[in-house]
Amino acid sequence: MQLNNNVTEFILLGLTQDPLRKKIIFAIFLFFYLGMLVGNLLIITTIKTSQVLGSPMYFFLFYLSLSDTCFSTSIAPRTLMDALSKKTTISFNQCIIQVFTLHFFGCMEVFILILMAVDRYVAICKPLHYMTIMSHRVCSVLVAVACVGSSVHSLVQIFLALSLPYCGPNEIDHYFCDLEPLLKLACADTYVINLLLVSNSGAICTVSFVMLMFSYVIILHSLRNHSVEGRRKALSTCISHIIVVILFFGPCIFIYTRPATTFPMDKMIAVFYTIGTPLLNPLIYTLRNAEVKNAMRKLWSKKLVSDDVR
Repeated sequence: MQLNNNVTEFILLGLTQDPLRKKIIFAIFLFFYLGMLVGNLLIITTIKTSQVLGSPMYFFLFYLSLSDTCFSTSIAPRTLMDALSKKTTISFNQCIIQVFTLHFFGCMEVFILILMAVDRYVAICKPLHYMTIMSHRVCSVLVAVACVGSSVHSLVQIFLALSLPYCGPNEIDHYFCDLEPLLKLACADTYVINLLLVSNSGAICTVSFVMLMFSYVIILHSLRNHSVEGRRKALSTCISHIIVVILFFGPCIFIYTRPATTFPMDKMIAVFYTIGTPLLNPLIYTLRNAEVKNAMRKLWSKKLVSDDVR
């Protein structure tokens, strides 16, 4: 429901208005975005084509990389175009779509990280029942539930955005559309909407982070009963997951769990979780995972052999 809306487009002020700095931002964003695409698409292709990486952990890693790719793609291409353009306007409808996609894939990543923690818990604490509990059908249902949950969360964001009137001004002091900067442009009292924002996005981030850290504490505690080799392998996997969880949830909690106040560092923190974390995730999972590295080498070897045959 859209109320008394006189605004048909917004102006994204971006990270800077200085022409030289905009070119530097373009180069940095392009480098990070291409690195993110290559890393995540390589993981997606490797998991999809490798027979070795058929366990539930890699099933969820596939969807994590897919979520990372879509999450950054909902923001980065637009930011790159704006960095080269003098006119950095975005229509009202495009802005709303960006809010939806940003929150859908961001929330999807939250749920996938939770599913990955559940997978590690079952694998380490219930090893004899692992394949029964985490069957392919169960994993597929869990991902489908994550999609539904992400859709509900994103639709709530859209409802909150459309429930406010926008009469002008129309300058968004950010490089992408999100509910927080949109609230500043609403010509109505946004106190209740702010509370709903914190209770929705903020609660999802905080509760999920606490649950994840608590689950990994339980997992690490249970490793005492494993062999030295089993403990080493499980510890390596869990540490990778914990690093990703901290890198993703830290900035999100900082942005979404506080009242409607802004800090100068907000934009840089947003850069970190919209492009930095999706870039780092493939590096963290591949550098600390021998199975993924070996599967990538085999994939690359097959490509070289096929090229030689041609």
